[in-house]
Amino acid sequence: MPGIWRSVDGSEGTLRVFSAGTPASFPMILLCHDLPREPGGAADAGRAYPPFAERLAEECGSRVVAAMLRGTGGSDGDFSANGWLEDLAVVAEEEAGPTGDVWLVGFGLGGALALRSAARDDRVRGVVSVAAPADLAGWVSNIDRLLAVCRRGGVIHSESFPKDPQAWAEELVALAPLDAAAHLGTKPLLVVHGSNDASVPTAAARAIADAAGEGPVDLRVVPAAGHLLMADPRVFATLVGWIERHR
Repeated sequence: MPGIWRSVDGSEGTLRVFSAGTPASFPMILLCHDLPREPGGAADAGRAYPPFAERLAEECGSRVVAAMLRGTGGSDGDFSANGWLEDLAVVAEEEAGPTGDVWLVGFGLGGALALRSAARDDRVRGVVSVAAPADLAGWVSNIDRLLAVCRRGGVIHSESFPKDPQAWAEELVALAPLDAAAHLGTKPLLVVHGSNDASVPTAAARAIADAAGEGPVDLRVVPAAGHLLMADPRVFATLVGWIERHR
């Protein structure tokens, strides 16, 4: 079954959501995209994630949902860490309901979001963190530069946003991936990282895996791979196999 786009009402406007697989099939796999940084990257997310969702749905026999979080892929609003967490919760509620099982798969910053969401949402049964940072403090060492990157990537549109740049930056740091991993309880965790990642050091993956709670943890370092792992067939095979074993 080909995937479809639909709209979900978020607190800051409409969120675009792509869903692949049989609507009634569970558990639902929710993809959390990275922070677009290249010029036009916000629009590119809406083109990159749907094909991945369709492949994953076909291989796993599950429903796979790719949410375009605020500011990305045609969704309304401007990027903030708390805003993206809220959007993920809205999409999970809309797509899985109050009691449905959800598996989170996050890429880059989306991995940090997936960890924090999994730590606070009982519906989440397992989480995959791909090329995620272990600490966001370095990201906000120069807030003006980070805001410029977000505007260039297209995830911040409003000239007056954010009203309080310091508070906006503190939201990012508060994602605290290591703390989130420690609060996963018994939920299984897969951590995937490229050995040649020039954006996030491989040590971040090891730190996240070491911080994990009581559940089973798998750490996979992909040889000679960089930061962008979604198109790597080894990562896809690892993800499918892990989901099949744990769901």
